[in-house]
Amino acid sequence: MTEFATSADGTRIAYDRLGSGALAIILVGSAMNYRAFDPTTAHIATLLADQGFSVINYDRRGRGESGDAEDYAVEREVDDIAALLDALGGSAALYGNSSGGALALWAAATPGVGERITKLALFEVPLTLEGEGDDGLELRTITELVESGDRGAVVEYFMRNMPPQWLEGAKNSPAWPDMLAIAHTLAYDVAVLDKADRAPWAEQWASVTQPVIAMVGAETQPIFPPAAAALAEALPDARNVEIDAANHSVRPEVMAAILGGFISGHEELATFPEYPDEPEQQV
Repeated sequence: MTEFATSADGTRIAYDRLGSGALAIILVGSAMNYRAFDPTTAHIATLLADQGFSVINYDRRGRGESGDAEDYAVEREVDDIAALLDALGGSAALYGNSSGGALALWAAATPGVGERITKLALFEVPLTLEGEGDDGLELRTITELVESGDRGAVVEYFMRNMPPQWLEGAKNSPAWPDMLAIAHTLAYDVAVLDKADRAPWAEQWASVTQPVIAMVGAETQPIFPPAAAALAEALPDARNVEIDAANHSVRPEVMAAILGGFISGHEELATFPEYPDEPEQQV
């Protein structure tokens, strides 16, 4: 059953709470995903609850059943995570998928919030490193597209560096109207990534002393391995980990095993089954 936490600006954040274990984790979703539109994360949440963890899976602001504010700021999304920590009544690990990983990093680096975050698990955060060129997403451009009201153009711009077949598949999918409905929130993801790209990493992430795993799939797009390696180097207690995943997606069973082992401190229990089929695509 959906529950609601109230963020600092009064925005209601919708979430599911699963399990009742002493160790807790909050799942921070990626762009274009929310609970009703993201069965992969919902499955991960169920598997973690079955392992004995307390789990929160939530709709980021502006998506699903969560509210929104007139003006956006990355700090407000950090406040949302703080409200979810309050709902849990203590501390929790964060799992951040793609752009959600950048948001999880900002939460961990924020005084008053970071102290309540026990560990960080990051999957393929699409950060643009210095010297990689200017092919990244520009906050100004996507903001202008949002203001134009052309939701299709917003999604196309956001997906411009992804394999072309992903966009064509999205347009031909029954889920395309759902993607258009939350297209304006893609500017939120670009804002989170832009803030991280512009930050002086050595200074910004020095306070993120929690154990961190920066994960990449064994088969993935070129941007992800260098970003994960750079995060592992910049963060005080981080490791770069290659996992059984492909196409910016991961099997729920694989990720739940990794997260369970990492959070509990028993990573030897995180066995990774082999799956012959292609993973579910997840933008």
